[in-house]
Formats: sequence, structure tokens, C-alpha cells
Amino acid sequence: MRILITGAAGFLGSHLCEKYVQDGKVVYGIDNLLNGNLNNIRTLLHKKNFKFIHDDICRDELYHKLPSDLDAIIHLAAQIHVDRSIINPAETFKINLEGTMKILEFARMNDIKKILFASTSEVYGSAEYVPMDEKHPLLAKHPYGVSKIAADRLCSSYNETYDLGVDIIRSFNLFGPRQKDSGYGGVIAIFIKRVLQNKPPIIYGDGTQTRDYMFVTDAVNAYDLVLMANNNPGKNGINFGSGIEISINKIADLVIKNAAIKEMQVVHVQPRPIEVQRLFADISKSQRLLKFKPQIDFENGLRILVDWYNNYKSELWTY
Repeated sequence: MRILITGAAGFLGSHLCEKYVQDGKVVYGIDNLLNGNLNNIRTLLHKKNFKFIHDDICRDELYHKLPSDLDAIIHLAAQIHVDRSIINPAETFKINLEGTMKILEFARMNDIKKILFASTSEVYGSAEYVPMDEKHPLLAKHPYGVSKIAADRLCSSYNETYDLGVDIIRSFNLFGPRQKDSGYGGVIAIFIKRVLQNKPPIIYGDGTQTRDYMFVTDAVNAYDLVLMANNNPGKNGINFGSGIEISINKIADLVIKNAAIKEMQVVHVQPRPIEVQRLFADISKSQRLLKFKPQIDFENGLRILVDWYNNYKSELWTY
């Protein structure tokens, strides 16, 4: 099997590349390395069945050098950060919508019938009801979420118009090793970094906002289940998550506990504008169609991640 993965040096992309290279599949990984990190895939660079392409999905020239006989595309490359999208919405739409259209056109012109598109739970906005199934209205308000709605609906259009076979994967929040822990990184990774540096977690708002977190190995399994499905289970969108909600306050407390830090108080600051207040996945569709079942619960995943940081922090951080 020959697979193209965009965003290959990113958090989830690097884990998927690793899995499929180990499985013996031929993997072409694209990343412009603006947010991805080559260290995430360094163990793959010498593998005969892995080819890394340092390029940008928005560049037309890229598509002239890609193989046309691919079996599947996993499209992860995106500008995924809410704050950055508010600062630079034009960049966000260029990458997330125009970049996705270029991938879809490449697939259409080369008759590639299996495409997995990384949508996001952020397309739903704050929950109108819980748990949130795939019929929940798409109510995102920030530019990132709206750009992903546009790309999500574009994929649906290509399914209906060209029978392309795009699976629209709406993962809820992910966490695990290799997640970015600075700047526009993931909140759990940022909390862990601060706590291990003896700095308190910073929470925007009162911390009662909730999320549904899935460990990265469960996300890899979710994508693999969709990739190997004979049908098109995500044609109209499919949720993946833990099916359990947790507050940001609880996450901060558990990070402090797992880092074995005593007497540390969380710092609360002004809330972010138009932040989603509640995300909680209904994963019954993925359970029914794909027998999806998360294997790593939140606290176990957090322990794994804290241990990983303790083992690799000398490589990751400059003190």
C-alpha cells in the first residue's frame, strides 16, 4: 500500500508515519516544517519505504513531483491554532481551505479513491447538547473553526459531486508524546512543561470549560480503522474521542499531581475571546461502524506523557 501523509512531521502525522512504515507500507510524508519538527520522524529518514518531501501543500509545484499511483492520502496539514487564526485569518484560510482543495484536486485528477481528511471537533463550536454527535450543528465562531467547516464541507462536496471517497474525521482533543509544548501548543503539553519547570499552569478563564481528550495511540488506531474500512464510514463526518469530558481545572490538578509537585497553585487569567466552552464527543457512530474503543484512559495517558517528558526534557527544553 502506498500512502501520502501531509503534516508528516507534526504530532499526529509523525505517529501515523511511524505506524505505516513499521507495517511495511510505502509512505510519502510532506511537511513544510513551519510547525512540524524533523526530529519527530528522524528514525524514519533512513527507511527504504519512507520518503520525506520538504514542501508546502499550497505550492502548485509540489503536485508535479508526487507519485500518481497512490492508494490513499491522509491529509493532516493545517494551521490548527485558534489564537493564531484570530491574529492571521488569511493565512489560516489559505492553508486550511485552499491547501485542502489542492489535495482534493490532486486526488480527483489521479483517481485516488481513499482520502482521510482531518477535520476537528472545533467545527461544532460550544456544545448545544451533549454528548455531541455528527448531527450537531456546525457553530464554530473563530477563524480556525470556520476554516475547518469550509474544508469539511468542501470534502463533502467532492464526495457528492465526484464520488471521491473522502472520510471526514472529526477528532476531539488529542494529547500524547511529541505534542508541541510552546507558543501555540497543546494545553496539556504546555501545563506539563511549566509544572516540570516549577512554574504554575496558566488557565484562561475560570477553568470550568471542558474538553474530551483522546490519547494519540487511540487516534492512530481511529485513523487506521477508517483507512482499512472497505466502505466510506466518514463520508458525512465521523467523531473520535474518549466519550468522557474533563474540565481544564481538573487537567491542571492532575498534571500537578502526576508531576509529584506539592503546594503549587494554578494561575487564572482573563479568558480568551470566543473560546469554546464545552466539547464532549458522542462516539457511538465510530463504535457501531468500526468497533472503535479507546484503550488509554485520561489518567493513564497523562502518566505516560509525564514520564515521556521526564525522560526527554533535556533534549526538548533549554533551561
